[in-house]
Amino acid sequence: MLQGYRVLLGLSGGIAAYKSAELTRLLVKAGAEVRVVMTQGAQAFITPLTFQALSGNPVHTSLLDPEAEAGMGHIELAKWADMILIAPASADLMARLAAGMADDLLTTLCLASEAKLLIAPAMNQAMWRHPATQRNLELLQQYGAQIIGPAQGEQACGDVGPGRMLEPEQIYSQVVANMAQIQAVKTTVSHVISQTLPLAGKVVTITAGPTREALDPVRYISNHSSGKMGFALAEAALSAGATVHLIAGPVQLQAPEGVTHYGVQSAEQMLEQSLALVAQTDIFIAAAAVADYRMAEVAEQKMKKAQGETDLVLRLVQNPDIVATIARHPERPFTVGFAAETQAVEAYAADKLQRKNLDMIIANDVSRTDIGFNSDQNAVTVLWRSHNGVQRHQPEQASKQALASQLINCIVEQFEANKAI
Repeated sequence: MLQGYRVLLGLSGGIAAYKSAELTRLLVKAGAEVRVVMTQGAQAFITPLTFQALSGNPVHTSLLDPEAEAGMGHIELAKWADMILIAPASADLMARLAAGMADDLLTTLCLASEAKLLIAPAMNQAMWRHPATQRNLELLQQYGAQIIGPAQGEQACGDVGPGRMLEPEQIYSQVVANMAQIQAVKTTVSHVISQTLPLAGKVVTITAGPTREALDPVRYISNHSSGKMGFALAEAALSAGATVHLIAGPVQLQAPEGVTHYGVQSAEQMLEQSLALVAQTDIFIAAAAVADYRMAEVAEQKMKKAQGETDLVLRLVQNPDIVATIARHPERPFTVGFAAETQAVEAYAADKLQRKNLDMIIANDVSRTDIGFNSDQNAVTVLWRSHNGVQRHQPEQASKQALASQLINCIVEQFEANKAI
């Protein structure tokens, strides 16, 4: 019932901590991924090893764990959880939470997380009835926490009254009910996102950067492409809601977080990876500057200068045309090409659009030093095919990031128009 849900189970000090072992077992059995956080007080009643064995995950006990904090561990843990469940929650812990304190790992996680917070109190009946505890209870509820329990009954100290932690099965039922509500909210949010993000649910594959064609073990043929335009398009497509695959030649750029990056060297490797993704791709954008030729045979050893010879003749063969191959594929996606030209830019681009059977082509003049290769700026002309013939659009010169957003919007518009035909 809880398959795929992530529960952060917090334990504070109290004899009721022994019940949380059974609670952990129930949550794991229902399919939840459980991570346990224990205060120092909780460790006095039951060992972390118990919960490590039951949850299958390491138990977190320290706010300033050097290994975890190397990667901002407590913040990542706070973001990880779908729900934070504190069982048992002592009077002391509730007071610190109500005051907004973050003096140990558990209170810090609660303060840093936006996840649903469930609190199962466990304390002496007099402590539960005390006005300070009741005030803290009201504050926590105002902050959005849900209090489950406590139950009436005999207590470990011999008193009888309210303050017993609910039984594991009762707490488990509350978790299941709340997870159903959380899922309903997630479904609603997902629907809203899908309505507002134009590429939600779509897969976009982008090639970027140069390729390197080996001459021998130390030399290669390549070009000046930095990959900046392709990487900017990947980020823009991701922001538009797409699942993005980025196939990049050797560049000095970090792929945007959330984009799946495939590093390649040669044109043949780039084509191989493109074909591996084509069946799942809705939009293919070939922004890479692919070498037109490669060595007919790559030398096994470093080529040496011959005594008395001043010329070197290389035998090159044509590389596969990646974007044309994708455009001819039986499971062809909406296919966008790039034309990096130094003269007659629009004429050459229009020819490639027709000859390679593309849906759209983006042309730029790489002879200009202020745009194109290695520049942060770019200016392009966009051409696409429609039932009225070839159409064109020329955005203003802009940064590659700003231009990428405009291009993705243009691609989406024509992608949707093609579907409607």
